[in-house]
Amino acid sequence: MTLPLDALYRDIILDHYRSPRGRGAMDSPDTTCRGSNPSCGDELILALKIRDDKIQQAQITTTGCAISIASSSMLAEIIEGKTLDEAIELGETIRGMMRNEGEPDELELGDLDALKGVRNFPVRVKCALLAWVALFGAIKDYREGNTRGAVSITTE
Repeated sequence: MTLPLDALYRDIILDHYRSPRGRGAMDSPDTTCRGSNPSCGDELILALKIRDDKIQQAQITTTGCAISIASSSMLAEIIEGKTLDEAIELGETIRGMMRNEGEPDELELGDLDALKGVRNFPVRVKCALLAWVALFGAIKDYREGNTRGAVSITTE
């Protein structure tokens, strides 16, 4: 017997919520970004180690709802090994998918595909996008050579 697709997606989200990948603080990150979603109470710190324009490690310290934590976990898992431009492209794809601006073309989304159902609940889209907005902020900060510390973003 196979599970209905929505049940499978729900299971994937719950798995990432219960056992988040990349969870924890990082010693000496190359860039960090704090993010918050005041409408839901989600908060996170995304830390990245970057070498030769590739993300070597992503760690996320987060509190919040299941969608926010699951999306953060998926981000941490999928961006390691990607170039900064590949990570931005993936983030833009996820943002477009969440805003119903089209389906991803040829990118392999893996577990991220499970987030498609979130777009049916507009108040939860910000929860799903928080980590991705933090990723954009962290990469921008890194590319600008900002060494003053973490940038902060808020989804509103």
